[in-house]
Amino acid sequence: MRYSASHKQETRERLLASSALSAKKEGFSTVGVDGLMKAIGLSGAAFYSHFSSKDELFGAIVERELRHSLERLSGEGEQSLERLERCLNHYLSMAHVKQPEVGCALPALGAEIARSDVEVRLRAQEWICRLHENWARTLESESLAWAVLSQCVGALVVARMMVDPALQNTVLTTNRLQIRRQVARQADE
Repeated sequence: MRYSASHKQETRERLLASSALSAKKEGFSTVGVDGLMKAIGLSGAAFYSHFSSKDELFGAIVERELRHSLERLSGEGEQSLERLERCLNHYLSMAHVKQPEVGCALPALGAEIARSDVEVRLRAQEWICRLHENWARTLESESLAWAVLSQCVGALVVARMMVDPALQNTVLTTNRLQIRRQVARQADE
């Protein structure tokens, strides 16, 4: 049976979406090609008509997920401190702690990205720098934008490491408060 060109692209997108969910929830290295393909109802052999290797798939996942994070967190055209507040409340939330598969790729895949080859790390760096640039304009400070970005990712990682929901919530709440203080100090200067 012959498939259209759009069918191949749709299958690739399904594979990317499914693999990204799996990677963010369980780690990318834990699932093999057969498992990734089985999740979308195809055989492992079909994988290689979309990607030359699992590493190439990981690079595509990183780029896709960080592009989505940029779209969600930076908001086209709407850069304001009110938007930052909404993003903080969403990002540093118990829902984001409990559902890594639907959230930001950085806390879920950061360690795997750091261990990846230079090409994957460069792709990640490009998208992280774009996110930073957007928030630096809003905060009127490049250094504060790096601090907020890093603090958010780190706080989420630490909260996910905790077992006790009360401790998780404390990590999130204290980091939201500290970021608000940093932003308020910057606005007063």
